[in-house]
Amino acid sequence: MALTSYQLEVVSAESHLFSGDVQRIRVTGSEGELGIYPGHTPLLTTIKPGMVGIVKPNGDEEFIYLSGGILEVQPNTVTILADTAIRGEDLDEAKAQESVRQAEERIKNPSNDMTYAQASAELSKALAKLRVIHLTRGNR
Repeated sequence: MALTSYQLEVVSAESHLFSGDVQRIRVTGSEGELGIYPGHTPLLTTIKPGMVGIVKPNGDEEFIYLSGGILEVQPNTVTILADTAIRGEDLDEAKAQESVRQAEERIKNPSNDMTYAQASAELSKALAKLRVIHLTRGNR
C-alpha cells in the first residue's frame, strides 16, 4: 500500500510551530525548490529564507515563513529546524513592506554599517515575508 502522508515537525528557537500529518510540502533548499512527498528519499539540506507550503491530508494549505535553517527527510518524518519561523497569519504586512523599502534604500545608498550582500539578504527575507502573507490570504 502506498504512503499517503507523513509526519512533519517545524521547530524554531522560539517555538514548535507545526506538528502533524501532511500530504506534501514545498520549501526552498540550498540547491533550489524541493517538493517532499510521502516516501521521499532521505535528505539533509540547508534551506534558504522563504516559506514552507504545507498541504494537509484534507487538502488545506498552510504557509510558514522561514528565515533559513535545516531540512531533514527520514522515511516517515520530515523535520524543519528553522532559525526563525512565523505562521503566515502572524506576519505584519506593513512591517514587511517597510523592511522592503529600507532594504531597497540600503542597496541604492550603501553605507559603512551594512554591505550590499547584507542589504540584499534583508531584502530577500522581507520579500519572502510578503509572499507568505499574500499566499496565506489567497492572493496567488
